Amino acid sequence: MDAFTAGILQRIRNTEADLVRARESGDELLAEVELAELEDLQRLATEHGVRYTVSA
Repeated sequence: MDAFTAGILQRIRNTEADLVRARESGDELLAEVELAELEDLQRLATEHGVRYTVSA
């Protein structure tokens, strides 16, 4: 696995965890921000052929 792939996958996992925490805490604004970030990361991964599974 190259550095880009490892980095994007780690960022996706971190953002998914942040999204879960935001939802659990009831912070709707933060959840929206995290969801937008996650969608951007997923788009970037897809554009570069990085396969991932969604857990959030």
